[in-house]
Amino acid sequence: MFTKVLIANRGEIAVRIIRTLKRMGIGSVAVYSDADRFTKAVQLADEAIRLGPAPAAESYLDVEAVLAACKATGAQAVHPGYGFLSENTAFARRLEAEGITFIGPTPENIEAFGSSTRLASWPKPTVCHCSQAPTCSPLPSRRSRQPRRSATR
Repeated sequence: MFTKVLIANRGEIAVRIIRTLKRMGIGSVAVYSDADRFTKAVQLADEAIRLGPAPAAESYLDVEAVLAACKATGAQAVHPGYGFLSENTAFARRLEAEGITFIGPTPENIEAFGSSTRLASWPKPTVCHCSQAPTCSPLPSRRSRQPRRSATR
């Protein structure tokens, strides 16, 4: 079990991770950009480290800055949340090389599953194999959906 985890994210996801770590009795380290220095996650964490200026490319996506924050605080693991560095195999490998645990899939799994960006570009299914075929529409448009009716009158 870890005694301290760095959360390499911001906003509500960071808050949820910090609250869970507190319930587990594990120390938390929030990282922040200049724009996020007064956020709830920074206030709730046991420690907070500035990564850089407001642009994500100069803060949350700066692998060297995140690694420096881990070393400065003694964090044994990094929880990437989602987005930012969560699908970055080079980041996961760097953490591993530094003896820091990446809380998430292995770099090999990330590569095997592909990124959400790549998945979004795949063609959508056009054939339905359910018992309603061929009358079933597998991907109804938003306009064709009926509004939900209230259970109470």
